[in-house]
Amino acid sequence: MPRSVLSRCARLAHQVPLESVGSIKHGVHRGMSSVTIPPPACMLRPLEAPFRYLFGPGPSNVPPRILAAGGRPIIGHMHSEMFGIMNDIKKGIQYAFQTSNNMTLAMSGSGHTAMECAVFNIVEPGESVLVAVNGIWGERIAEIAERIGAKVHTLNKPPGGHFTNAEIEQAVAKHKPVLFFLTHGESSAGLVHPMDGVGDICHKHNCLLLVDSVASLGAAPIFMDQQNIDILYTGSQKALNAPPGTAPVSFSERACHKMFNRKTKPVSYLLDMTHLSNYWGNDGKPERIYHHTGPVSGFFALREGLAILAETGLENSWRHHREVAEHFWKGLEDLGLKLFIKDKDLRLPSVTTIAIPEGYNWKEFLAYIMKHHQIEFTGGLGPSVGMVLRIGLMGYNCNKANAAMALAALEDALKQCRKSKA
Repeated sequence: MPRSVLSRCARLAHQVPLESVGSIKHGVHRGMSSVTIPPPACMLRPLEAPFRYLFGPGPSNVPPRILAAGGRPIIGHMHSEMFGIMNDIKKGIQYAFQTSNNMTLAMSGSGHTAMECAVFNIVEPGESVLVAVNGIWGERIAEIAERIGAKVHTLNKPPGGHFTNAEIEQAVAKHKPVLFFLTHGESSAGLVHPMDGVGDICHKHNCLLLVDSVASLGAAPIFMDQQNIDILYTGSQKALNAPPGTAPVSFSERACHKMFNRKTKPVSYLLDMTHLSNYWGNDGKPERIYHHTGPVSGFFALREGLAILAETGLENSWRHHREVAEHFWKGLEDLGLKLFIKDKDLRLPSVTTIAIPEGYNWKEFLAYIMKHHQIEFTGGLGPSVGMVLRIGLMGYNCNKANAAMALAALEDALKQCRKSKA
């Protein structure tokens, strides 16, 4: 600490009258005597968190550069410097999404926040919504839309299934939805869904296309403008390398027209794009007005995650994830394990799913790997529970050394874990 600051503190200390010190002590004593709940013992111990290899479907391990960004000194969420960082984030998202949409921002929350933001702002009670359900994320969107009074229709496939454009167009023509939802990277099943032509179908039938790219962005190609996607969102914690807690989202001009010409207000004040568009400087007004306190450290980290993606280049990132995934898939097959998605072109490069090895208790299998290797793999999620194991190698974790580590842990578990007698 500079000597001048220390000297100033010493002078201020001498200026405090002794009576004031005494009254402060007595005040503390009186305050403590009125406390009936004692300090919890756990809060009097230092924070402890183990190191783990996060090779599940996310979050993934965070590189030192992004950890350092999140640890920078806080600035005010309404400072001009913060607005500059938010502007950087907007440009980074536009690059990652391959869009020129002005209405591009990051939500203060996880991917679910962006999911709800999209539905709450676009859909009004009584309107028709069509949801492609081939895993948990379609199920979630359907429930969110139902909760706000939408007429929800579903297009259903089992986990790992995908929809043809003909199936999509038939359902859109039948139900006439204002919004059609499709998951690009279905992490519960390990599927990356084809996107070409889907936006054209939606626009032909005056419907908006909402796409979830939480598990796929940066790992598999997606082109928001070229593929006529109206609302696209993702999360910070997967291939973008950042901690959980921020969620990029972008709205097309068509989506904005629907969103800002509602008959009713969105059900959420926090997620109301009328206010968020101003907070992010997207509404053309000269002044940004306080709406909520954004996650300053989270935005620092997201900014650096997007910077790493820009420095790497999207095409290089897609290629790298694919190469590591194919190397990993071959290693899994050499171990005698069965990949859940049979078609290579439909496998999600960032999250690989394997059928649960025959005869093994999948929970014991994963617990053994965590205990002996400090590696997180996970089981299925939603409709894929009991069907698959999920292994994620994305962002900072996406390299062949980590693939080898994951394969060695699997090989060890196959040898050491008990098999049931079939």
